[in-house]
Amino acid sequence: MLQTPASFTPLMTSRSDADALTFLFHQNRLLVREADLALPDAAVVTGLALDPQRLQPVGLLDGRYCQAGWLDEEAQAPAGYGWRGLRSLFGELDEALLGVAMRAAQIAEWARTHRFCGACGSGTALASGERGFRCVNCGHIAYPRISPAMMVLIRKGDAFLMALHAQSAVQRYVPLAGFLEAGETIEEAVHREVFEEVGLRVHNLRYFGSQSWPFPHSLMIAFTADYLDGEIRTDANEILDARWFGPDDAWPERVPHISISSMLVDAHRPTTSAR
Repeated sequence: MLQTPASFTPLMTSRSDADALTFLFHQNRLLVREADLALPDAAVVTGLALDPQRLQPVGLLDGRYCQAGWLDEEAQAPAGYGWRGLRSLFGELDEALLGVAMRAAQIAEWARTHRFCGACGSGTALASGERGFRCVNCGHIAYPRISPAMMVLIRKGDAFLMALHAQSAVQRYVPLAGFLEAGETIEEAVHREVFEEVGLRVHNLRYFGSQSWPFPHSLMIAFTADYLDGEIRTDANEILDARWFGPDDAWPERVPHISISSMLVDAHRPTTSAR
């Protein structure tokens, strides 16, 4: 599963390092060298003439300083470079580097969207000793946005429920998922989302795992649950189709374990299924 590597240490303070790993983004696309997907070197970063405040500290990867930055307008990529969406780099970019890139993307987006105070509109400055932007006028602090979301694979006997999500980036049957509402526990969100999306009630929730997911700033928290009652009744705005997959059914095609969704499905995939 794609995640921040163990050799990474977060940093809150910027450094001046000619050998820095620089993750530059425009509309969630990363600047990489087309020949080998390398990040831009110091000369390329300097040539883009970025405001220094647009470069934010991310951390250390195997002792090497990492920083994240962004461009508001799509600059002409330097010769030999191009802008690539993070999803398009799955399976192509070094996994450790991609794990840090996913973190860097969220930091860059947070910095881009918090240059001004959401309370009074004044400018902000990076707070000392923590990852936050403090308003220079009223003192309001804005931290990186993290949006928790539940995911659940529902068991009924020897079958599991999966669905085609209307707004998903991939059209594949996957576990149910949805964002938490203000004031909810993660367990309450599971029960609400399951009933809203497919009209079922569940019980016996069991935690499976979690994953940071930068599209744009989610924290996916995965569970399994047992079917309690109800008949499948889909919310057409959210779910295109939902059905039970048993041992004799052709399950969704296996995909690399990039996401916790694929790990959750494969952890319960019958060995006798058609795929």
